Amino acid sequence: MGVTPVFDAPTLIATKRDGHRLTDDAIDWLIDSYTRGQIAQEQMSALLMAIFLRGMDARETARWTAAMIASGERLDFADLRRNGRRLPTVDKHSTGGVGDKITLPLVAVVAACGAAVPQASGRGLGHTGGTLDKLESIAGFDPTLSTSRLRAQLVEVGAAIFAAGALAPADAKLYALRDITATVESLPLIASSVMSKKLAEGAAALVLDVKVGSGAFMKTADQARELAGLMVELGAAHGVPTRALLTDMNGPLGATAGNALEVAEALEVLAGGGPDDVVALTVTLATEMLALAGLDDVDPAATLSDGTAMDAFAAMVAAQGGDLRVPLPVAACSETITASRGGTMGEIDAMAVGMAAWRLGAGRSRPGERVQAGAGVRMHRRPGDPVSAGEPLFTLYTDTPERFGPARAELDGGYRVCDVTETPAAPRPLIIGAAP
Repeated sequence: MGVTPVFDAPTLIATKRDGHRLTDDAIDWLIDSYTRGQIAQEQMSALLMAIFLRGMDARETARWTAAMIASGERLDFADLRRNGRRLPTVDKHSTGGVGDKITLPLVAVVAACGAAVPQASGRGLGHTGGTLDKLESIAGFDPTLSTSRLRAQLVEVGAAIFAAGALAPADAKLYALRDITATVESLPLIASSVMSKKLAEGAAALVLDVKVGSGAFMKTADQARELAGLMVELGAAHGVPTRALLTDMNGPLGATAGNALEVAEALEVLAGGGPDDVVALTVTLATEMLALAGLDDVDPAATLSDGTAMDAFAAMVAAQGGDLRVPLPVAACSETITASRGGTMGEIDAMAVGMAAWRLGAGRSRPGERVQAGAGVRMHRRPGDPVSAGEPLFTLYTDTPERFGPARAELDGGYRVCDVTETPAAPRPLIIGAAP
């Protein structure tokens, strides 16, 4: 008869601090004990920093992911049917970017094409906005769904964006702790966080949008490919076909960063307009999702022009208590940054915009902190646009005007107006490639 190993947090912290690997049993004990509140936040913070600095190998990451899945329930939608036919389920996850409101129009497009999207989402992490924070700027929207209500909504509407709740509760605790301990940008922690929640939510297939650039957690294409490859392997190991696209995040997506501002922009896309890059990425990801769902004979772009995607989004919001007839929140104060000279708008740094939005109140600096729904940044000029002296370049929004100074400081150096005689930089492709 074997002896059950005895573990303690300080020893495991030291193990990882010194560059050694954690055993399967140690990881199982660690995640279970932390989920049940038997490991202090200070101890887990220290371990997260040790992992951030020392990393985890593929086996550790796989076990960490499995332990987080095992910390809660795992949903199964294989038996969902609509009009007597099996209803395919597929989901998408983005590793986080500035102005990344793609989830909102995307789930509606895919639902309008005949698949169902069970989208477990989270709140803001670091300088990136959270999908739930955005949706909660819609009056009455409720992200908490029971399993029975979720199943019924997927059949009736085809889409649900909901708080993970009982799914991978260990990840929910770690997600919030990483946000305030400067341990977000860790490849194994990102991969295990994403995949534990996504594998637990029960979608039959998954498409990953792995961001690359200054405004992303992965700064280089090589880093992003490594992360994507790890997540694809984790999906395959759990029987969930997974594809990954690498997309550019050196500049912000669309023309807004901030919760209510991004919802308004998503509604423009669903109405057949909106920024070209948001539309293009929505359609590209929808095409990948529909192919995995076996629905590659439908045209996702058509749902934006014929209104069916807007209908699907409105139905989802209404099913979750939201009321799109109520105006979205508007910040109490605004300040405009104008061009000091004429020329052509140069590149806009995504991180600078993301940090400015965070400084304005669109993000949080500690778990549970309320975000300002109306806070954020609107970009009036995109790279390559002509600029006249005195024209608005950015408008900053906040309910607390003392935040304007720190936000302006974040934007300083994050953009430039080029002289008309300069040759503008060639635009970067939005889709960098697939991985691995």
